[in-house]
Amino acid sequence: MKRCNWCAEDPLYIKYHDEDWGVPVYDDGKLFEMLILEGMQAGLSWITILRRRENFYNTFDKFDPKKIAKYDDNKLNQILQNPGIIRNRLKVFAVRQNAVAFLNTQKEFSGFKHYLWSFVNEKPQHNAWKNFKDIPTTTEISDALSKDLKKRGFSFVGSTICYAYMQAVGLVNDHLMTCFRYKQLRTKSSLDAAKRNPGR
Repeated sequence: MKRCNWCAEDPLYIKYHDEDWGVPVYDDGKLFEMLILEGMQAGLSWITILRRRENFYNTFDKFDPKKIAKYDDNKLNQILQNPGIIRNRLKVFAVRQNAVAFLNTQKEFSGFKHYLWSFVNEKPQHNAWKNFKDIPTTTEISDALSKDLKKRGFSFVGSTICYAYMQAVGLVNDHLMTCFRYKQLRTKSSLDAAKRNPGR
């Protein structure tokens, strides 16, 4: 069974690749969690974040944006003492800032998912890559998403982070064509589209 080569042989990485990466996410809670984790990854490898994911989850109140938005500076400084997370002051304080921006955007669009998925016209984009080196780190869409998120008060949402986020939550399917997950996700996307439009 062929996989994308970036997950190597690490069991945690393989599990993430097989079960999460590229799967369309429409749950606001999960979308917020992944946005925070992608921001935490900046300058680091994704496996570093995966190994601390449970610690992040417990430290940040199960990624509840309503609770995080109410954190005061003392709470954030306390979090910075936790060796189980990424102890970067800018990143940790950005979590509260992003929680506030997330809630505002969620309210404006009656769900963050509606806001995010509008950037790809509500349906996953399936690319057709044969080599990992050909996959871009940014696109016009990630540029637009990054610019708009920054305008809305989000931090750690550069275009590269945004594209990684889009890959992670399934706005784009960037599994290599040789990877078993590529076809699975394309098939699921077609079935989901058929369910939404049974008369077509």
